[in-house]
Amino acid sequence: MTAYDDQNILAKILRGEIPSFKVYEDAETLCFMDIMPRSDGHCLVIPKTPCRNVLDATDAQLAAVMSTVKKVANAAKTAFDADGITLQQFNEAAGGQEIFHLHFHIHPRHTAVPLRGPGVMGDMDVIKANGEAIAAAL
Repeated sequence: MTAYDDQNILAKILRGEIPSFKVYEDAETLCFMDIMPRSDGHCLVIPKTPCRNVLDATDAQLAAVMSTVKKVANAAKTAFDADGITLQQFNEAAGGQEIFHLHFHIHPRHTAVPLRGPGVMGDMDVIKANGEAIAAAL
């Protein structure tokens, strides 16, 4: 397996080299808003320790991340009065992974409302407000 690259964008966010709209943080995980949101409230949960994806994560990293995913997903569902939540997680390039630091996407979903297309920069004021709404629901 390829070694972890500490210059990936999520590692830079963890080090504070790139700003983010933080939603939740504890000793082991960080949740922040996706700046190219595919749904209102689209956020990411990552471990604070290095790992590329599920395939090389320790059981402790996975447990910590999944605990935060559950907590934030419930808050996002409440904050956006969502009908459900979609989780996305990709492993290695062939599996669709583009950033090689373990991360889970949380998408609040409403019936019959599709996800927006990928790669479109969102409105930073809206993203910030959406993050604040999720944080308030925690």
